[in-house]
Amino acid sequence: MENKFANLKFDEKGLIPAIVQDHFTKEVLTLAYMNKESLEISMKEGRTCFWSRSRQELWRKGETSGNVQNIVSITADCDGDALVVDVIKTGPACHTGSESCFFNEVYENEEDAATEKCGSCGGETCEEAEKPWELEDLYQLLLDRKANPKEGSYTTYLFNKGLDKILKKVGEESTEVIIAGKAEDKAETIYEISDLAYHVMVLMVEAGITTQDILDELAGRHVIDHKVKQEKMK
Repeated sequence: MENKFANLKFDEKGLIPAIVQDHFTKEVLTLAYMNKESLEISMKEGRTCFWSRSRQELWRKGETSGNVQNIVSITADCDGDALVVDVIKTGPACHTGSESCFFNEVYENEEDAATEKCGSCGGETCEEAEKPWELEDLYQLLLDRKANPKEGSYTTYLFNKGLDKILKKVGEESTEVIIAGKAEDKAETIYEISDLAYHVMVLMVEAGITTQDILDELAGRHVIDHKVKQEKMK
């Protein structure tokens, strides 16, 4: 194993930056640091282990939260002084509960932002950018992705994982909506509601529920003035 370290350049403190990336979505999850010991542990156990610069100790991601990161691969850059760790995670990467540690926007190019990539559909791309985007369009896209799985698609990943994973994501996104709403951050709340809407619609497709089923249910209720709770049949 030491031979694999021969071309790696650790800094004067014996550390090397490790960029952790989601295997399915390719989203950057976090930036951490490894020393030789933590890298050896990561490779031996198949889960990320880092060196905490603040605590000056080893820490295995998820050992307290349960949000572990299972390693698919570790790749060094051309200079050997940085790593990309490709992982399959079992929960949020950030201690705040966010899927990624990178969520504080610093700059966005307005021209590039006006592309057809739909941020609320889990990384899928709208094929008709000029057409006004509607929830039914998203639903139809999800139906197609379930019928025609696509390698590397986050939506396909969710359908392959099944109901329990989809329900887990709905729960996680619901929590993030609550956090954003409580903070009275309108932009973040819109973002999180969009994420929740996407995952709820994945659940609908998985359960065979259509958008018309939901509209019909709402149409039969006095939803403006009264909350109606369906009673379970016993």
